Amino acid sequence: MIAFDQAYQLTLEHIHPLAVETVDLLHAVGRTAGQDILARVDSPSLDVSLKDGYAVLAADISHAGPDAPVQLNLVGSIAAGDDWQGILGSGEAVRILSGAPLPQGADVVVAEEFTRTTPGAVQVLMQTDAGRNVLRRGADVQSGQRMVPAAQKLSPTAIGLLAAAGHHQVPVVRRPRVAVLATGSEVLAPGQPLVQGKLYASNLFNLAAWCLHYGFEVETLVLRDDVEVIRPALMDCLERFDAVLTSGGAWKGEHDLVVQILDGLDWQKIYHRVRMGPGKAVGFGLFEHKPVFCLPGGPPSNHMAFIQLALPGLHKLAGEAKPGLPQTLAVMAEPISGQVDWTQFVHGRLVQEDQRLLFQPLKYKSRLQEMAQTEAIARIPEGQEVIPAGSLVMVQRLAS
Repeated sequence: MIAFDQAYQLTLEHIHPLAVETVDLLHAVGRTAGQDILARVDSPSLDVSLKDGYAVLAADISHAGPDAPVQLNLVGSIAAGDDWQGILGSGEAVRILSGAPLPQGADVVVAEEFTRTTPGAVQVLMQTDAGRNVLRRGADVQSGQRMVPAAQKLSPTAIGLLAAAGHHQVPVVRRPRVAVLATGSEVLAPGQPLVQGKLYASNLFNLAAWCLHYGFEVETLVLRDDVEVIRPALMDCLERFDAVLTSGGAWKGEHDLVVQILDGLDWQKIYHRVRMGPGKAVGFGLFEHKPVFCLPGGPPSNHMAFIQLALPGLHKLAGEAKPGLPQTLAVMAEPISGQVDWTQFVHGRLVQEDQRLLFQPLKYKSRLQEMAQTEAIARIPEGQEVIPAGSLVMVQRLAS
């Protein structure tokens, strides 16, 4: 049995991102950039106006004021997308709208609220320095500039930035295809009649839902405890999918067949059994370089082993730079305790109180209800038995 921190490091060390593929920009949201993505164009491509007003020469209005207006000849107008021909000269102005290219020769835009118009002319009522209300070429995006670093998840705003940078397709890490297998003769898939002594495969749906939440492709199977059923199904999944999660059959009993079958298939076992609670029966290895996580059958153990070890591994497979759940600082609302000889994980909820974020441990009698109500997970590291009330700790925040 190995320490949790060692298991976590071994997991990430043995998993590598999938291949990079090119997808249409809109289909890239939520995906991970497969490489640094550079701007292909300048944006804006020309100096443009930030205001509706008048493009002029700053030197012409250097002494303008409400009591000393400067009158300029109005020689044209320009809107966004227009191409005004000519060079603006001293004593001249061009009516300009927000987003329109700055006429050649102009170096400032006077907002219209500081002007008065007369037939064929405009009076400027305020001195304005050169460059005011002008967005220079490349101010938002410069050609060749790195827009998104490799391994960054592409948010909707990043998609907009990449569009401005001239991209309609981008390189992303391929989405993992994940098989989730629930084993146990007592387990039924939801939708079948529940007979006495059986239970529905809640672990299976919990694991699959997490995978879908992160955009992974998922297929689920429910298998009875029979070597001749599990082995061919497992081999098929190992051939067709990028990663396999198994639920149940991970311990040492005579009906715990999954690890036994994988041993028979000569997988590369990295670890089996970790000093963590809940979840100590977890196993991890590779079959032809594909990650396989053997998760315990008990719901809290199954869930925690997935969250703490399998999920970071799947994130690494998807190319993410920061695998695992996001973390935040919180204050312990009450003490939490565990076993000094392993890493203990505690379910809780987050409460905002007096500008402090509190972690409140959950104490449901129902394991499944406690898991469903969990908003965050606190960790008591191996070698420490208690975290006192009032302690400031880093907790994992479950995705909403």
